[in-house]
Amino acid sequence: LVPVDLVVDHSVQVDVARSENAVQANMELEFSRNKERFGFLKWGSTAFNNMLVVPPGSGIVHQVNLEYLARVVFNNGGILYPDSVVGTDSHTTMIDGLGVAGWGVGGIEAEATMLGQPMSMVLPAVVGFKLSGKLRNGVTATDLVLTVTQMLRKHGVVGKFVEFYGGGMGELSLADRATIANMAPEYGATMGFFPVDAKTLDYLKLTGRSDETVAMIETYLRANNMFVDYKQVQAERVYSSYLELDLDEVEPCLSGPKRPHDRVTLKNMKSDWLSCLDNKVGFKGFAVPKESQGKVAEFSFRGTPAKIKHGDVVIAAITSCTNTSNPNVMLGAALVAKKACDLGLEVKPWIKTSLAPGSGVVKKYLDKSGLQKYLNQLGFNIVGYGCTTCIGNSGDLDESVAAAITDNDVVAAAVLSGNRNFEGRVHALTRANYLASPPLVVAYALAGTVNIDFEKEPVGISKDGKEVYFRDIWPTTDEIAEVVKASVLPDMFKGTYEAITKGNPMWNELPVSASTLYPWDPKSTYIHEPPYFKDMTMTPPGARPVKDAYCLLNFGDSITTDHISPAGSIHPDSPAAKYLKERNVERKDFNSYGSRRGNDEIMARGTFANIRIVNKFLKGEVGPQTIHVPSGEKLAVFDAAMKYKNEGHDTIILAGAEYGSGSSRDWAAKGPMLQGVKAVIAKSFERIHRSNLAGMGIVPLCFKAGEDADTLGLTGHERYTIQLPTDVNEIKPGQDVTVTTDNGKSFTCTLRFDTE
Repeated sequence: LVPVDLVVDHSVQVDVARSENAVQANMELEFSRNKERFGFLKWGSTAFNNMLVVPPGSGIVHQVNLEYLARVVFNNGGILYPDSVVGTDSHTTMIDGLGVAGWGVGGIEAEATMLGQPMSMVLPAVVGFKLSGKLRNGVTATDLVLTVTQMLRKHGVVGKFVEFYGGGMGELSLADRATIANMAPEYGATMGFFPVDAKTLDYLKLTGRSDETVAMIETYLRANNMFVDYKQVQAERVYSSYLELDLDEVEPCLSGPKRPHDRVTLKNMKSDWLSCLDNKVGFKGFAVPKESQGKVAEFSFRGTPAKIKHGDVVIAAITSCTNTSNPNVMLGAALVAKKACDLGLEVKPWIKTSLAPGSGVVKKYLDKSGLQKYLNQLGFNIVGYGCTTCIGNSGDLDESVAAAITDNDVVAAAVLSGNRNFEGRVHALTRANYLASPPLVVAYALAGTVNIDFEKEPVGISKDGKEVYFRDIWPTTDEIAEVVKASVLPDMFKGTYEAITKGNPMWNELPVSASTLYPWDPKSTYIHEPPYFKDMTMTPPGARPVKDAYCLLNFGDSITTDHISPAGSIHPDSPAAKYLKERNVERKDFNSYGSRRGNDEIMARGTFANIRIVNKFLKGEVGPQTIHVPSGEKLAVFDAAMKYKNEGHDTIILAGAEYGSGSSRDWAAKGPMLQGVKAVIAKSFERIHRSNLAGMGIVPLCFKAGEDADTLGLTGHERYTIQLPTDVNEIKPGQDVTVTTDNGKSFTCTLRFDTE
C-alpha cells in the first residue's frame, strides 16, 4: 500500500499573542482541548502500518512536505518512479512547485487510495502559462501569486492543469514557485505545475537531501525527458490554451476584502476601500451610509483610551504555508520591522499581531539573522507552528475591542499572509479581510488601517517627530537577498527534521490503546462513532429518485466550503453550542469546528452555520438561518433540516456558480448528507466538492448554460422531483436529467457524476 503521512497542523489557535511565552502557552491549550483527538491519531499511527504521524507543533503539512517528506523520485528496492501525492487539503498543490504531481482530494477519495484503489480522471486540459522578465525591485512572490490568481480565475481553469514555463522561470526561487503552486485552489486549477530544473535540485540540497539522492533524481528525470534544462534551447510546447505574464509588470498588491481573486493594487487600495464602503453588500461592498463612514467609536483598552473606525486593522497575522515557506518574504517582513523599530514606530496595542511559521526552520533563520527581536518588538511574536489565523483559528479579540466593533457596527479589517479570506473565515468580527505579503502585513499593522494611501500618507511618526512613509521602511530586493544568503542554511533543515519524528513531551506522554480496534467512548464530544457504516449492506442499495423535495437553502454565486462547513470558532448561540452545553462543556472549551470533526453530531449542527452566509430565503438578512417552507418559520438551518427529516421530506439546495469552492473539506458533503440533503442544483461546482457530494450520495446537477434559478423563475418555495434512473447501469456521466416542480415547471440539468 502507499505510504501515508499525516501532519497535525489545524488545531493550534492564537489564544496567546504578543508574548515571549506564546508558543508554549498555545501548545498547552491545544493539547488540553484536543487530547482525545490526538490520542486517536496516535492510536492510528500504531494500529496501521506504513503510516507516519507528524505531531502537533511541528509545522504545516504542505511546508513539511516541501522541506522534508517529498521524494521527487521514489527508489523502491531499486525500482525508480516519479513521486506523486494526493492530500485531504486543497493546498496539497504546493508540492507542484517542487515538480511533484499533487493535488487535493476529498477524504473519501483519499481513504480509497490508502486502501489501494487507483485514482482515475478524464485527461484534463493543460493551460500553458509563460513567464518572462523579472520581478521589479520591492515586488514580492505574494504580489505575483495574487496577480496569477486573478488572471487564471478570469481565464477559467477549473478542472484543468496549469504548467508554468518560459524565460522568467530562472528568476523565480523554488519558494516563489511553491507560493504560486500553493494557491491553485484559489485560481481553480487541479494543479499549477513547475517541472524539475536546476533550481529544484538546488532547493533539495538546501533542505538537507543528500547529494546521492539529488544525483539519483536528476539522472532519472533526465533519462526520462522529465528534466527541464533552461541552458538548452527550449522546444515550443503545445498546450490546450495559453497565458503569458511579464514579471516586470507585476505590482505590489493585496486581495480582498472577501475573495482571493479580487486583487487590488497597493496604489489603489485607499480608493478601492472607500468604494467598498459605498457599494451595496456583496463581494466588493458593505453598504455603509455616507454619513456613518467617518464614525469613530471610543473605548477603553486595558485602562487606556482608544478609538476604532471603519477599516481599522484589528488582526495582523503572518501566517500560512503559502508565505511562511518563503524566506524572501519572511526576512523581508523582518527587515520592515527593523526599519520601523529603528525609527521608533509602534503597533497599536489592541491590534492582534501574530507570527505562525509553517516549520521550525523559519525560527532558526530569523534568529540567525538577528531580526526576530524586531518582529517581537512590534508584537509579531511566534505563536505556534500551524495554520492558525489562515484557517480561522485566530482566537478571540480582546473583549473591549470586540464590544467596540459589535456595539458600533464597525467594518473592522484583518490583514494576513494567508491564502483565503472568505467571509466569516478569518474571524467573525472582521468583515474585511485582505491577503497580503508578510512585509505588507507588518506595514498595515503599523499604519493601523487599510484606509490609507501609502504613497501620500505617512505610516506613522518617528521618535524625533517626523512623518515616516512606506518607502522609508520598505527593503530593497538586494537587501533581502543578502540576508537570505547569510541566514538560510542547510543544517537548519537537517536539524529541524531530525528532531521532528521524535515528537515532543506532550505528544509522547499521550496514552494509547494497544487494540487494533478503536475503543469508542459514547460520552466523548470529540471522537464519536460515525453513522455511515451502521446498517451498511454488502450490496449497494442502488439509485433512488428524489421526489417532492423541499429547498433547504437558496444560494447565489461563490458559496465556499467555509460557508457550508466552517472551520473556525463555534458561535455561542449556535445549534452546536447548544449540543455542547447540554453535555456540560463550558464556552471556553468549545474549541473550533475544525477540532470537532471527529464528532458527527457537532459537525452536522455546524453545517451551514457560517455567520456570514447569505440565503435568498432571508431577503438580504445575513446569517445561518432559513425558512421552513411548509410552516413559514424562520429557523437555524440545522433545526429546519431536522424538521424536514422528522416530517419525512427530502431536501435539495439551489445555488449559483462556483458552488463548493475553497477548502477540500469532506464535511461540506458529509454535513449536508446528515441533514437530509439529496441533491444540489448549481450553475457550476468546484471539482473536489463535487466529488465529495457524489461520494456521500448527494446528486450534483448543473443548470444548462444560460439558465439558473432566477432565469427559470425558481424561488425555492417549490417542491422538486428529480427523475434519476433506478438502474445504476443506466446512469451515465453528463447525461440529461429532468427536474419538475409541484407548480408545473420542468427543466433539464446535466448530471455531474464524472471525473472531469
